[in-house]
Amino acid sequence: MKPPICVICNNRFLHSDEGGIVYFKKRKADIKWQRKMERTGSVGHPPYAEWFCGKHYEAAKELEKLTINKAMDILRKKFSQK
Repeated sequence: MKPPICVICNNRFLHSDEGGIVYFKKRKADIKWQRKMERTGSVGHPPYAEWFCGKHYEAAKELEKLTINKAMDILRKKFSQK
Protein backbone atom coordinates (compact mmCIF):
# COMPACT_ATOMS: atom_id res chain seq x y z
CA MET A 1 0.00 0.00 0.00
CA LYS A 2 1.03 3.56 -0.62
CA PRO A 3 1.60 5.72 2.46
CA PRO A 4 -1.23 8.07 3.48
CA ILE A 5 -0.39 11.06 1.30
CA CYS A 6 -3.26 12.99 -0.27
CA VAL A 7 -3.29 12.57 -4.04
CA ILE A 8 -4.73 16.09 -4.42
CA CYS A 9 -2.50 18.23 -2.19
CA ASN A 10 0.37 15.84 -1.30
CA ASN A 11 -0.18 16.37 2.44
CA ARG A 12 0.88 13.41 4.56
CA PHE A 13 -1.40 12.43 7.45
CA LEU A 14 -1.13 9.81 10.15
CA HIS A 15 -4.58 9.40 11.66
CA SER A 16 -7.76 8.11 10.03
CA ASP A 17 -9.67 11.17 11.27
CA GLU A 18 -7.42 13.28 9.03
CA GLY A 19 -8.50 11.47 5.86
CA GLY A 20 -8.70 8.03 4.34
CA ILE A 21 -8.53 5.82 1.31
CA VAL A 22 -11.28 5.77 -1.29
CA TYR A 23 -11.91 2.72 -3.45
CA PHE A 24 -13.44 3.71 -6.78
CA LYS A 25 -15.43 1.60 -9.24
CA LYS A 26 -13.23 -1.06 -10.77
CA ARG A 27 -12.31 -0.91 -14.44
CA LYS A 28 -11.65 -4.07 -16.45
CA ALA A 29 -7.91 -3.63 -15.92
CA ASP A 30 -8.50 -3.32 -12.15
CA ILE A 31 -10.38 -6.61 -12.08
CA LYS A 32 -7.52 -8.26 -13.97
CA TRP A 33 -5.03 -6.75 -11.50
CA GLN A 34 -7.03 -8.05 -8.54
CA ARG A 35 -7.27 -11.56 -10.01
CA LYS A 36 -3.53 -11.59 -10.65
CA MET A 37 -2.81 -10.51 -7.07
CA GLU A 38 -5.06 -13.26 -5.73
CA ARG A 39 -3.61 -15.88 -8.07
CA THR A 40 0.01 -15.06 -7.25
CA GLY A 41 -0.55 -14.30 -3.57
CA SER A 42 0.83 -10.81 -4.11
CA VAL A 43 -0.15 -7.61 -2.36
CA GLY A 44 -0.02 -3.99 -3.39
CA HIS A 45 -1.87 -0.73 -3.59
CA PRO A 46 -4.96 -1.19 -5.77
CA PRO A 47 -4.89 0.91 -8.95
CA TYR A 48 -8.51 1.93 -8.28
CA ALA A 49 -7.81 3.43 -4.83
CA GLU A 50 -6.19 6.62 -3.58
CA TRP A 51 -5.53 8.42 -0.30
CA PHE A 52 -7.24 11.74 0.48
CA CYS A 53 -6.65 14.11 3.38
CA GLY A 54 -9.55 15.33 5.52
CA LYS A 55 -10.00 18.38 3.30
CA HIS A 56 -10.53 16.26 0.15
CA TYR A 57 -11.87 12.96 1.50
CA GLU A 58 -15.61 13.72 1.49
CA ALA A 59 -15.53 15.08 -2.07
CA ALA A 60 -13.70 11.95 -3.22
CA LYS A 61 -16.04 9.65 -1.29
CA GLU A 62 -19.02 11.20 -3.11
CA LEU A 63 -17.47 10.03 -6.41
CA GLU A 64 -16.62 6.44 -5.42
CA LYS A 65 -19.20 5.03 -7.85
CA LEU A 66 -17.12 6.43 -10.73
CA THR A 67 -13.89 4.97 -12.05
CA ILE A 68 -10.75 6.53 -10.65
CA ASN A 69 -10.00 8.25 -13.99
CA LYS A 70 -13.34 10.06 -14.07
CA ALA A 71 -13.31 10.86 -10.36
CA MET A 72 -9.78 12.28 -10.44
CA ASP A 73 -10.61 14.50 -13.42
CA ILE A 74 -13.53 15.97 -11.48
CA LEU A 75 -11.56 16.37 -8.25
CA ARG A 76 -8.56 18.01 -9.91
CA LYS A 77 -10.83 20.52 -11.63
CA LYS A 78 -12.74 21.17 -8.41
CA PHE A 79 -9.65 21.78 -6.29
CA SER A 80 -7.35 23.41 -8.84
CA GLN A 81 -8.85 26.82 -8.09
CA LYS A 82 -8.39 26.49 -4.33
